[in-house]
Amino acid sequence: MNAQINQDRLAEIVSLDHGGHKDFDHGVCAMEAAAYIAGEAWSDHPNCVCPVIAAFMRAWNDGLPDKERTALLLPLIPLTVGTRCSSDIANRRANMSADWFIRVHTPAWLRLAGLDKHADLLASMPEITDFAKVPSILPALEAARTDAAAARAAARAAARAAARAAAGDAARAAAWDAARAAAWDAARDAAGDALSKTKIELQQSAVDLVKRMCAISGDA
Repeated sequence: MNAQINQDRLAEIVSLDHGGHKDFDHGVCAMEAAAYIAGEAWSDHPNCVCPVIAAFMRAWNDGLPDKERTALLLPLIPLTVGTRCSSDIANRRANMSADWFIRVHTPAWLRLAGLDKHADLLASMPEITDFAKVPSILPALEAARTDAAAARAAARAAARAAARAAAGDAARAAAWDAARAAAWDAARDAAGDALSKTKIELQQSAVDLVKRMCAISGDA
């Protein structure tokens, strides 16, 4: 679908906001910006953008902190304009999105939780080029979900048990509290570093995914 980008309107967009808005004066999200610079009626479902790309961008837009949303998404918006194509192209993009969520996004969070076995299994699976392949992946996804839930439950149970054990002796409880505080501070710092690294890597991976989806061309 051919669509012209209004450069003057693009220059007006200095920040992107969460959610939908009444008009430009009340704020603009990524897909409202796409409609605006393409000269369409105000909407976060622009006709000039592939529905798959638009859905991905809307979800990503609303999931980002304010400080990161503009820096990550604003450069991508002009690329999305004019991407609406045939259903075959849209299906290819949907497969790319599903593949990214299953083989990139999910493994990254599993590794952060220490579930490397599940992460490696999902990451090593063949590229998803057809939704018909998804049912064969469901057992691996379900196993990862079950173990992640079990790990959270075990951590909570261990914390409760330790607290009960320490509660019977004031001195021991004080020592436990001090040790727990020190361990928590160390774990929080380590987790914070790992979380930040994972987040940055996934954000860049998502940027690359959107660029690859936008680069696919075809007849409308």
